[in-house]
Amino acid sequence: MDLKELFEKAVGESKSLSERPDNQTLLKLYSLYKQGTEGDVNTDPPSNPFDFVNKAKHSAWAELKGKSKETAMQDYIDLVTKLKG
Repeated sequence: MDLKELFEKAVGESKSLSERPDNQTLLKLYSLYKQGTEGDVNTDPPSNPFDFVNKAKHSAWAELKGKSKETAMQDYIDLVTKLKG
């Protein structure tokens, strides 16, 4: 399997984990997924000051700026593998 196939497999597996990850881990999964599929953040942060969830997501993704798509995919695969136990 190539990296993209392994990544897509991990995405599927992340949706069927036996336990729901904590919020920090979910943010990490989200940001690695976005970086792996789209690259560096390409949207403005939410303008609503009370949109805490989307602000956190945007910030987590922005922190990965400069990380290659391939590295983000591999980090995502590694994290899902760790969560599966």
